[in-house]
Amino acid sequence: MKTLAIVQARMGATRFPNKVMLPINGVPLIELLLHRLSLAKLIDHILVATSTATGDKQLAAHVRRLGYEVFEGSENNVLDRFYKAAQPHRPNTVVRITGDCPLVDPEFVGAITAPFAPCHVDYLCNRNPSTFPDGLDTEVFTYSALEQAARDAKTSDELEYVTPYIRESGRFTAQNFANDSGCSHERWKLDEPADLAVVNAVFRHFGPRINFG
Repeated sequence: MKTLAIVQARMGATRFPNKVMLPINGVPLIELLLHRLSLAKLIDHILVATSTATGDKQLAAHVRRLGYEVFEGSENNVLDRFYKAAQPHRPNTVVRITGDCPLVDPEFVGAITAPFAPCHVDYLCNRNPSTFPDGLDTEVFTYSALEQAARDAKTSDELEYVTPYIRESGRFTAQNFANDSGCSHERWKLDEPADLAVVNAVFRHFGPRINFG
């Protein structure tokens, strides 16, 4: 397998519990996210990495009913969960998407994935610095970088947030994917209850196929 997209999601988010299963115009958030991501070019396989916590069983069952693979791993060591989800596939490239981004843009995911191999870097993202709306965050990195991070990362931040070791250890090459016009002030994610009205309004107006372009 060449490119694996992993959606990191769980029900027990501190600020907004159960948000990944909230209905957006009648459809669970995770279902909309996966539908949109499935439209992205250059992605060979999609899976959801959640935890073994009892509260995540509902999420895992729903995702499996949709026909997607689910990996259930550590609740707190998210880096370990992420690595073990990818390990059986041993992809060349991993794309990381978080479960609070229902407006993930399939065209943008394809656009950032396409130049990854030609760049000859270990890590490519669109948030260093951020020039896209908050909620379109996408990270692309090599499986070998993920493997080394899972082996060597130690701090709580490195284990909880997956990519700090890759971004900050100095052991990997990195590049940023920038937008022509900075719009990082826009908020397109579902991180707290106040965001729900915005996300609902966007889907109600444009439908599930809306894209950033």
